[in-house]
Amino acid sequence: MKYPALLILLAAMITVSCGSEQSDTARQVQPADGPNPAQPGFDHEGSDTQAIAIADRVMAAMGGRQAWDNTRHLRWNFFGVRTLYWDKWSGDVRVEIPSTDTRILLNINDNTGRYWRDGEEITQPDSVAKYIQQGKSIWINDSYWLVMPFKLKDSGVTLIYLGTDEINSGVEADLIELRFSNVGNTPDNKYNVWVDKETNLVSQWAYFREYDMETPNFTGSWTDYTSHGEIMLSGGRGDREISDIAVFRELPGSVYTSFDDVDVK
Repeated sequence: MKYPALLILLAAMITVSCGSEQSDTARQVQPADGPNPAQPGFDHEGSDTQAIAIADRVMAAMGGRQAWDNTRHLRWNFFGVRTLYWDKWSGDVRVEIPSTDTRILLNINDNTGRYWRDGEEITQPDSVAKYIQQGKSIWINDSYWLVMPFKLKDSGVTLIYLGTDEINSGVEADLIELRFSNVGNTPDNKYNVWVDKETNLVSQWAYFREYDMETPNFTGSWTDYTSHGEIMLSGGRGDREISDIAVFRELPGSVYTSFDDVDVK
């Protein structure tokens, strides 16, 4: 699934979800069929061979496809606004928004969930459904800001090689364009992604609200890569920061089922 860009100002309210209890036995992930197979629905025919090769090098530099598939729980704080927990295997997500005393527990696969605000759970069906969708939009946005380099060969993505270009700091990079078809909340947007020729890591990106726009809505850097579990993740986004990044092999099921405070290191 492709994630759209700037939902940063989404009202800090949200949804609900009842995450399922986690199994005591971790799921056994099968080795990937090849170094970095595309997701079903990736646009092989419309994508450039060179752009696909660059996407594969990015995946390898980030830890590799099998390491990404083996990664289960992620936590991060999005620009100081909200904290998310995500179980990649089950689709369970927890969103905490301190400014509005909001907590959302949702499952992004079946769109179920629960919503808590100002010390109590909201149970009206219409409100629950509304906030589940808003919570999912927050996850779509915030997770793309964190893990976009792992999503270059997702369903509905077309990759175009645009040549070499210097990023804002003057370092030369390969430039690829991502376009989308029938995926995400905003399928008409596109991204330009600069990949460092030395490290094969994403070093900069630009977001275009419409695919036919020539001037991006914003351009920003990707810096401060650090190993987390088996993978690399970046927190630096120019004048903003994705902080409190962590990867966990296991978390208590209550993280995704209880509105109580989370105490994990």
